[in-house]
This record gives sequence, C-alpha cells and structure tokens, in this order.
Amino acid sequence: MAGKVLVTGGGGYIGSHCVLELIEAGYQPVVVDNFSNAHRGEGDVPESIRRVEKLLDTSIEFHELDLLDQTGLEKLFKKHSFSAVIHFAGLKAVGESVEQPLRYYRVNLTASMNLLEVMQAHRVHNLVFSSSATVYGDPQHLPIDEQHPVGGCTNPYGQTKYFIEEMIKDHCKAEKDFNAVLLRYFNPIGAHSSGQIGEDPQGIPNNLLPYVAQVAIGRRKCLSVFGNDYDTIDGTGVRDYIHVVDLAKGHIAALKKLKDNCGCQVYNLGTGTGYSVLQMVKAVEKASGREVIVFRVSSYILSDSESRLHYIMLSWELKDGQADPWPVDTPPYTHTFLLF
Repeated sequence: MAGKVLVTGGGGYIGSHCVLELIEAGYQPVVVDNFSNAHRGEGDVPESIRRVEKLLDTSIEFHELDLLDQTGLEKLFKKHSFSAVIHFAGLKAVGESVEQPLRYYRVNLTASMNLLEVMQAHRVHNLVFSSSATVYGDPQHLPIDEQHPVGGCTNPYGQTKYFIEEMIKDHCKAEKDFNAVLLRYFNPIGAHSSGQIGEDPQGIPNNLLPYVAQVAIGRRKCLSVFGNDYDTIDGTGVRDYIHVVDLAKGHIAALKKLKDNCGCQVYNLGTGTGYSVLQMVKAVEKASGREVIVFRVSSYILSDSESRLHYIMLSWELKDGQADPWPVDTPPYTHTFLLF
C-alpha cells in the first residue's frame, strides 16, 4: 500500500515523527494541520515539517486546513488519490477538556465525522486512528491489555477518543470494505535522534517530560509532583512511556496491516514497563546535566500497559527505546529529548 497517505495533524509532535517515518518507508505523505499545537515556520509551514524536509532533503506537501472545514477537505480529496489516512488531528489536553468539554466534543467529534464522510465519498477505505489509553478509564486490572473494558473515561478528552473509536467501529460494520486500525497510546516521549524534531508544546506542557525539560532549562521554576505514598519504588506515580520513534514506526506497521483487509483492529502501543515520575526526573537530569527542582504535593494512580497483540499482529517491536539494556533506575526513551 506504499502510496499517498494523508496525515491529519501532521505538524504536531507525534505526527511529524510519523511523517518522517512514512517518507523513509517509501510513502508519500500529504500533511494537513491547523496550527492549534504546531509552531508556524517559514513559508507558513509547521516548523517540524520544515525540519523533516531538511533532514531528509525532500519536499513535503502541506496544507493549512482545519478538519471542521469539510468543504476544504473535499477539495483536498478531489486533488489527491489517497491510499490511506492517518488521523492525528484533535484537541488533546485532559485538563483543558474538563474546563471546555463542549469545545472538545465539537472539535474532535465533528472533525472525525467530516473526515469519515469525505473518505467514504471518495472511496478511501483505509484509516489509522490515533487513539489513547484514556479510553480504558481507571484500570480494572493491570497490566492493561486490549481486552480491558473501555468507556469508563474520566474526562471529556478520553470520552471523545472513545466515541470516535465507536464511530469507526460502526462504520467498519456498515462498510464491509472499510478497514481501520485503532492505536491506543500510553505515554509518548523522546525525540528523533537528530534532535531536530521533538516535543515543544505551545503554552504550559500537559505532559511530564516536556515540563521537566522546561524546568531543567529554567523556563519554569519547578515541577510539582502529585503523590508520595504510592506502592511504587519511590512513592510517586508510575506510567508506561514509549519512545515517539517507536510509536511512529507502529503506524507504519498499522498501514501494512491494512493491506490484509483487516476490518477494524485495536492495538495498544506501549512497552509494558512502568517508570515513576522521579525516575523520569533523574533520567532528564542525567541526560541534560542540569538540576530539576521538584516540589512534592500528593497522589495519582498506578498504571501500566500490556501490548502483546501489537508484537504478534502488527509485526512491530520496540527499537529506539529498547536498543540497549537500561539499569532499573534509568528509564529508556529519555536519551533524545529537546531542550528548546
């Protein structure tokens, strides 16, 4: 299926790494983004995409487009014959979704419905959806595998991911020639080994590693750690972190899976190994040579993933984050992060 692939939200953190991997795998990505979380670079192209072009000495077709603009989306599909779509675009901050639930439902659900309708109209039958482990809600058992119950989401962001998954599943049932792979991420971190692209969110970071990195360079005063009495190695919350390059390569594996006319398939993308907040902080300090000031506050929940299916069904395995054995107190995936 190597061919022309539409990447929505391709100017973002995960999207830009996926665009790079697509090109290296022989695909021709066409990127759309509305700059809601991407930095605008020269020529009104996302800075991340401009850097990928430079890294690979190539040009990438980019369109500034909001998926709420169904007419603009129609024009794009009339111009191109896409073999598949990788759908990253959407609002993604958990805290913000609690404060602005209607905005999250309107943007994430409407954008995805528009995309599915335009794909159907233009007979594009292959989709990889960027979902999230938030669809599992509070864990009923650990590790979390793909058979874990879904729908008990604890925030509107997670609800939108769950609803979009249900839309896609129903569409696959109704349209027998439509194929989709739903990838449920745990916690992507890290950056491309070149150091040219990585996670540099606009505003206050919602994820741990970019926040820690900003404290390390003095952009922020300290890291507030919520939790000191969990049954973990140091009393702080544990999460499953996956290197963003491994995650991007998982999307390439998913595209290959679509060639099997697979219907609708669901896979976790994680490592199955957890690291605590303080382990991550220490790893950043070691990698950067800078101190991270930590202010400890209160509690969160232990979480981990089980991602057996992706090894078997997608023929995908971790590489960037697991290239070498790491000592217990040093998490992988922190050796290539950006200090902007």
